[in-house]
Amino acid sequence: MTQKRPSLTQLKAELATTTRLDDPLVQTLATDPRKGAQQLYQQVQRRLAKQAAAEAAFQERLHYERPFWARGQRVAGIDEVGRGPLAGPVVTCAVILPPDFDVPLVNDSKQLTAKERERLYPIILDRAEAVSIGAASPQLIDQLNIYQATRVAMQRAVLGLGVAPQELIVDAMQIPVDLPQIRLIKGDAKSASVAAASIVAKVFRDHLMASYDRLYPGYGFAQNAGYGTAEHLAGLAERGITPIHRKSFAPVKKAMQVE
Repeated sequence: MTQKRPSLTQLKAELATTTRLDDPLVQTLATDPRKGAQQLYQQVQRRLAKQAAAEAAFQERLHYERPFWARGQRVAGIDEVGRGPLAGPVVTCAVILPPDFDVPLVNDSKQLTAKERERLYPIILDRAEAVSIGAASPQLIDQLNIYQATRVAMQRAVLGLGVAPQELIVDAMQIPVDLPQIRLIKGDAKSASVAAASIVAKVFRDHLMASYDRLYPGYGFAQNAGYGTAEHLAGLAERGITPIHRKSFAPVKKAMQVE
C-alpha cells in the first residue's frame, strides 16, 4: 500500500522553522514529484540561502570584536544619529556585546526598516552586556558646533557604561576618552557592535522626536525626526522656532530673522 504524502499546507508549516538543507523533511520534499512540492522546495532553498548569506555577513561584522573576546576583553561599539537635523539633540550610543551574541539581522541601522529596528531594539538591550546613551542638546550644538558636540555626546555614552571596555570601535570619530580606539569609516556596516549602537541610538532618538512632536506640533517631528523636510521648513516659516531648534543651522537662522 502506497503511503499517502503529507499535504503541501502541512509541509509548509513544518518547514517554516527548518534551518538546514539536509533536514530529512527538505530532502523528502526534493524528491516529491508534485508541482506544488517543487515550488515549495525552491522557496525553502531561497530562504535558507538568504539566511546563510546573512549569517556569513554577520560573522564578518564580528571581525574586529573577536581578537578582544579571545583575550577575555570587552570592546564597545559607538555610533551617533542626528547630526544633520535642524532640531533635537544628537544622540549617541555605546554597546558592549557578549562573545555569544548571535543576531544576524543586526546591521547598519540605515539598511534596516523602521519595523526591523523596532524589533531589534529590545533584543539588543536584553542581550548586550552593557548599553549607554549619550546626548548633546541643541544648545550645546550651537555653543560648540555639531562635530564637537557629537564628540562630547560619544564621551558621555562611553563614560555611562556600567562596565569598562578595554577598547572602542568608533564610526569615524575620535572620542575624548583615555581608551584605545579603532576608527572605521562606515563602521556601522563593518562592526556588529557599532551596528547595534546605531540601531539603539536611532530608535531612541526617533522615540524622543515623536515625544517632541506632541509638545511642538506643526513641524512633523514624528515623521521627519527634525530633518529639514518641506513640512518642517513650512512649520518654521509659519510658527517660528522652538526651544529644540539648532539656532546655528542656516534654515533656523533664516526663520529667526523673519520673526
